[in-house]
Amino acid sequence: MADSVCGTALTLAYFEGVADIEANTSKELTKLGAVIQVPFRPGNQFLGEGGMQVGPITLNLVNPNPQDVFYTIRDKTRVIADSHSSLARTIESSIVQHLQKLRTEIKAHIKNVQNDTGKLAASVARERELSTKSISDLARAIGAVNHTPMQVGAKEDPFAVNMAVMRQLQRQVHEENSLQKSVVIMQQNSAHFEEGIVRSIQSAWATFDEWQSRMSTSVQETWRQLGVNMAQLMPDREWISFAARSDHLLDPETPLRNPDAIDYPGKNDPSVIPVHTGLLERKKRFTKSYKEGFYVLTPAGYLHEYASSDPSTATHPVWSLFLPACTLGPPSSATTAKSHKFHIEGRKDGTSAHGKTPGGRGLFGGSETAFTFRARSHEEMMEVWNDLRMLVARYLVASEQMERDGPVAQAVRSVG
Repeated sequence: MADSVCGTALTLAYFEGVADIEANTSKELTKLGAVIQVPFRPGNQFLGEGGMQVGPITLNLVNPNPQDVFYTIRDKTRVIADSHSSLARTIESSIVQHLQKLRTEIKAHIKNVQNDTGKLAASVARERELSTKSISDLARAIGAVNHTPMQVGAKEDPFAVNMAVMRQLQRQVHEENSLQKSVVIMQQNSAHFEEGIVRSIQSAWATFDEWQSRMSTSVQETWRQLGVNMAQLMPDREWISFAARSDHLLDPETPLRNPDAIDYPGKNDPSVIPVHTGLLERKKRFTKSYKEGFYVLTPAGYLHEYASSDPSTATHPVWSLFLPACTLGPPSSATTAKSHKFHIEGRKDGTSAHGKTPGGRGLFGGSETAFTFRARSHEEMMEVWNDLRMLVARYLVASEQMERDGPVAQAVRSVG
């Protein structure tokens, strides 16, 4: 009986816990379903429920769109939550209450056993005490007869006392037999009651197993349907629909813009068109060796050195020389000189040939007033020398002075 009482209490506590878990699961799933906010934010960029789009466009309704899938997720999550809630209510009403009633019946049965057998056991104990007293009285009566027979009264006659002992022993045995019969009946009833307890627990578990299996099957099928709906979702359907009804998307065939084709004020002004561009070598101050660079001669009178001929990487000159403050030396002879070079000297009166552009003080910091340049060929040297002489303050020639005419010279003159 003690094992059944303990088993009933544990089973009751277990199913109360299962009911709480299922109820809490239902609440959490209900909150989870509320996370899915459908329909999506208003606008014409999403397909509506059922794959329909407000307007003249109607798409295929066989395959779900993302909004349909999330509608299904929200609704099916609520269905799963209801399944858990229903199981919690079933456990509470059909199992927990049944076990609580069974616990009450067990307590009543134990109380009845304690009351019935307790009273009879107390009566037997009382009769045994009376029997012991009666037997003691008989022993005293017999002793009195043997020692002082003349002083024995009628009530103290051992025969009379023995008759009282016999009557008391009959009452004691009667009470003991009643207690024995009661215990036997109690044992039989308890055996049947114990069997009923076990069957009740088995019935409760069978009820739980049936409802839990039914709920699990339903929930698993719901999850499976959600997986099928998600798998049927066409990844590009939403975008195809959006692109079909949108007039704001760029055509993939649209050509990319070319910065060279941009026209802006001053782009073709004569002052921005270089007079001459090309490679030259300039003699370094300390090592006395030549270093090649890309040079640009501008109508403003500057000779700029750039680190590269690519305008996208070399936007600022690394060295500049203001020619109107310089004197151009004569070019080397094509017949007698070993290399094709010329010199440029700054004014000796203190007029600076540097500093009018960023980094304009150049490689020598303004302390050097003469620079030597070398070209790859005599023709390249003469071409740049003729362009330079149009911009310097004065130039020197070793032979007859050359006059230069053409579009470059005109562009230089137009700048002044």
